[in-house]
Amino acid sequence: MLVTAVGMRTQWGKLMAVLTDGGDDETPLQTRLNGVANTIGKIGLFFAVLTFIVLSQGIIGQKYLDGLLLSWSGDDVLEILDHFAVAVTIVVVAVPEGLPLAVTLSLAFAMKKMMNDKALVRQLAACETMGSATVICSDKTGTLTMNRMTVVKACICGNTIQVNNPQTPSSMSSNFPEAAVETLLESIFNNTSGEVVTNQDGKYQILGTPTETALLEFALLLDGDCKEKQQGSKIVKVEPFNSTKKRMGTILELPGGGYRAHCKGASEIVLAACDKFIDERGCIVPLDDKTSSKLNDIIKTFSSEALRTLCLAYREMEEGFSTQEKIPLQGYTCIGIVGIKDPVRPGVRQSVATCRSAGISVRMITGDNIYTAKAIARECGILTKDGIAIEGAEFREKNAEELLDLIPKLQVLARSSPLDKHTLVKHLRTTFNEVVAVTGDGTNDAPALCEADIGLAMGIAGTEVAKESADVVILDDNFSTIVTVSKWGRSVYVNIQKFVQFQLTVNVVALLVNFTSACFTGDAPLTAVQLLWVNMIMDTLGALALATEPPNDNLMRKAPVGRKGKFITNVMWRNIVGQSLYQFAVMWYLQTQGKHLFGLEGYHTDIVLNTIIFNTFVFCQVFNEISSREMEDINVLRGMAGNSIFLGVLTGTIFFQFILVQFLGDFANTTPLTQQQWLTSILFGFLGMPIAAAIKLISVEPHEKANTRRTP
Repeated sequence: MLVTAVGMRTQWGKLMAVLTDGGDDETPLQTRLNGVANTIGKIGLFFAVLTFIVLSQGIIGQKYLDGLLLSWSGDDVLEILDHFAVAVTIVVVAVPEGLPLAVTLSLAFAMKKMMNDKALVRQLAACETMGSATVICSDKTGTLTMNRMTVVKACICGNTIQVNNPQTPSSMSSNFPEAAVETLLESIFNNTSGEVVTNQDGKYQILGTPTETALLEFALLLDGDCKEKQQGSKIVKVEPFNSTKKRMGTILELPGGGYRAHCKGASEIVLAACDKFIDERGCIVPLDDKTSSKLNDIIKTFSSEALRTLCLAYREMEEGFSTQEKIPLQGYTCIGIVGIKDPVRPGVRQSVATCRSAGISVRMITGDNIYTAKAIARECGILTKDGIAIEGAEFREKNAEELLDLIPKLQVLARSSPLDKHTLVKHLRTTFNEVVAVTGDGTNDAPALCEADIGLAMGIAGTEVAKESADVVILDDNFSTIVTVSKWGRSVYVNIQKFVQFQLTVNVVALLVNFTSACFTGDAPLTAVQLLWVNMIMDTLGALALATEPPNDNLMRKAPVGRKGKFITNVMWRNIVGQSLYQFAVMWYLQTQGKHLFGLEGYHTDIVLNTIIFNTFVFCQVFNEISSREMEDINVLRGMAGNSIFLGVLTGTIFFQFILVQFLGDFANTTPLTQQQWLTSILFGFLGMPIAAAIKLISVEPHEKANTRRTP
């Protein structure tokens, strides 16, 4: 053995290096959430400091005027500490510590549900990343197609026959010269990585890849005997199929002496290595330009019918040939060309159409020749009139400027190598700022799976390396499942947006109520304990309720967010501002007119009014939580009855609010309320729902169809 490279210089080493380098980038949602959390935290800190200054300036100013600035009693210190507690509570309420909980809950909920839909999530963040995807780079075999191949057409000795449902094996083999059929059977049964075995019932069972299985089934239909052909000669050398040569070869030692080479592989490559062919009489004649052109036309015809074509050829080896020599690349005799059909999976065309309407462009990357690839792509709805289909060799020759023009229109990449797939994905992510999802099943797909924002490995046909490199494993190898993953990803993203909208509304109202009250009355109506309870409703329970909303069909009718889309949209700002103004107006009205409205008198007036304000504020959030289920649709009750978690959170919030107000007065600084006061608090909260519906009628951004947003 001659060792030419070791370690990281080998192809395996280079593959492992690529896998090691990728995978640590933040997801699009994580990037946006970090910015939102920082901004909210800074605003909350600013208002907390401002509130503390406003609340404390009275006592400090009085101390200064009395000349007692350095003389502090215990009561003075306790008052300052109360002000400081309110300021700290404002920070606690403002800082969105519930965001990580909402994200994790939503991802975990989606992950569990996606498992039921045949998608195993290996990386939790992959759930939401798929929701932002703008491009899906899919392989063909097994994902778009069923990976159950059969030979449906064959051209042997210049005669083309339809193989589907032959009447009898003998009638089909009678169409060709006996010598040609014998050579063909010898080639198929010996130059293969598959195997024909007999099971317990005495029936044939074929083991091997789908392509090998299809060829062996075809040979059996020709009334071939596998054992006889394999025992009649001895295999002395094998060169397995590889993606570079696109062919595999075998050397046989013949019973009468001498050697014969058999070769099969990509039709145009193997045919180019032939200089002779077997004609309709079974004679070996030179392969002239006319015949070569005719055979190439047959290959194109087969390919245009979405058939994968393979060419089979053989060569008699010269005397003196040694098995130590390499299998020759030229000088073969063409035996025939077979067209193998791999049917498109049911529902794929509809799934591709769903992706297109959702603003996700689908591109097919395959090792098949360009004619087969284009036929399958058209059948799936991937290749459009404006789309471009090219081969990997042509793609590799393009410079950076040419790729800028080519990639946006590229829909099919045929005869591609693993490096081509990796290059395309890298350009889409870096140059075009796309959020890319990639499907793959082989070890060679691992670099592209790692380079992509989300890698989708096939669970049935996929290798262990591909699965280890992927973020999600598609258990049924079906493209339709990828669309389901995308829908769940969008659901995660939208649920977190709903939660942030709900949280920001609470933040804005709590900050404004305490700050304005501190400025004008010198006191904060919402105490530290009350604000912490509101914070619990907003963060923990709100996250649990809104982060577990299931997806709906409307999600796949909108454009994807992508890498540059805004997290807090104009629609969210409209809802936040509208609802905040209503709630603040209610709080301010109760604070200024509440005593008159409820006829409050006596020394308990302040604590009763503050309890009513607190109770109304909580019920505003309860009904706002219901309104936050939909950011644009007016009907927010659709599907709520089926969401047990959401109903449980609402019921629990109302129950604990009742306990807090009626029985925990010393702890929460509240006092029991009358039936009228309770009904009024609930009514003010409920009025927020029709107001939220009215706010949604205000148009804040032009309607834009997802399928017209992007270049095909």
